[in-house]
Amino acid sequence: MNIAAALSVPLRTPSATLGSLDAAAAARLAEAAGDLVLILEADGTVIDFSIASHEPAIEGSADWVGQNWADIVTAESRPKIEDMLAAVASGAPSRWRQVNHPTEAGDVPVRYWTVASGNDSRVIAVGRDLRANAVLQQRLMQVQQSLERDYLRLRQAESRYRMLFERAAEAILVVDAESRRIREANPAATRLLGAAEGSLVNRPLSVIADPHAHDTLITYLGAVSAADQPPMALQLPGGKGSVILSASIFRQDQASYYLVRVDGGAGNLRDSQGDAQMLDMLARMPDAFVLADADLNIVAVNPAFIDLTHMASVERVRGTPIGAYIGRAGIDLDLIIAQIREHGSARNVATIIRAADGTQEEVEVSAVSAPGDDGQCYGFSIRAIARRSRDLPPVERDLPRSVEQLTDLVGRMSLKEIVRESTDLIERLCIEAALAYTADNRASAAEILGVSRQSLYSKLHRHGLGNLGAEEE
Repeated sequence: MNIAAALSVPLRTPSATLGSLDAAAAARLAEAAGDLVLILEADGTVIDFSIASHEPAIEGSADWVGQNWADIVTAESRPKIEDMLAAVASGAPSRWRQVNHPTEAGDVPVRYWTVASGNDSRVIAVGRDLRANAVLQQRLMQVQQSLERDYLRLRQAESRYRMLFERAAEAILVVDAESRRIREANPAATRLLGAAEGSLVNRPLSVIADPHAHDTLITYLGAVSAADQPPMALQLPGGKGSVILSASIFRQDQASYYLVRVDGGAGNLRDSQGDAQMLDMLARMPDAFVLADADLNIVAVNPAFIDLTHMASVERVRGTPIGAYIGRAGIDLDLIIAQIREHGSARNVATIIRAADGTQEEVEVSAVSAPGDDGQCYGFSIRAIARRSRDLPPVERDLPRSVEQLTDLVGRMSLKEIVRESTDLIERLCIEAALAYTADNRASAAEILGVSRQSLYSKLHRHGLGNLGAEEE
């Protein structure tokens, strides 16, 4: 069915159907048609107006009567006013035009439509307040800009990981967990396996193994799907020798994939096991990742950490203390390690990351520990929260009433007593801040405040903070 183009259909017999319309009814119709109605002389002088907008009244509108319409709009809107008045005078069809009324708080956009009032040469201008639309357009623009920034960051991250994948010296394969077909292979993998560039893609993973080792490879992948597995030795086809293969599973776009890493020499089994530990922790933790040894010196990082710290390469951070980048010196990292030793892990610890150029960014750190070949090792997941903090509305914190009343105590108490009251207030605020910072971990709070646990419990009891158990009392 053809749909005809939309046409303007005027009333067929306005004289017969609206001939009895009086001035009051016409005024009500004009006011219902728009948020503002201006009654103008032919030269544009305002002789009457009405405002029915739900928005606040336009500043200065009370003085419009007696002024020319062109004088109560911005300079760039005056040609539009002249065009609308000229169109009414010549009998040409009118159309909606947006003009702006200046105020101290900014321009107020209004969309006007003009029509002749009859034989008296007067003009009726019906306006619609566009302030609500302007706010919606501004929010839409902000959302669009935010999406564009996120998309740009995503493309940049994809480019960095693609470069890392392509230039890695280690052979890496991405394998579909369901079909066990190779989806991606980096140049190092094609060189190690003696294949032509691009020839491994969409082929079964079994092409990299000797026919007698196919069942062993399939069994290993099935075990990896259930739990983490150590690397295995694999015989290459055609008598090309043996390699060390390790695999881990991950999900993307509601599908599972294996990340298969192939080491060209059996003598590098120990290094491959260390890489498998890093992959295991990387699979468990999002965003930036750091693997540190028992002395908290950095062993390995992912590219996201390099991006956070603004370092030039991985080699620049390897072997340096992790405390040089994470947390406030002597506080945050010690608290994280203490929580790991007490609970086995630390979750979402709010701290900062210090970049190489001296800038700081708010982050959340989660950490775990695991046994390694050379003793205990630590894995840190770092998530930037600066943008989330910027998007949150600012929260104003009112001062305690006791602070507001301190000056009122002058003349009623001695200076010594006022100072004691102030000291108690500051002590309470510091204890509350320490408890909030450590998620109500009183042992860590005492360490931050530099007091003993018993002293902290005494102060908690004195200020009535928290519920002390029998052991703490």
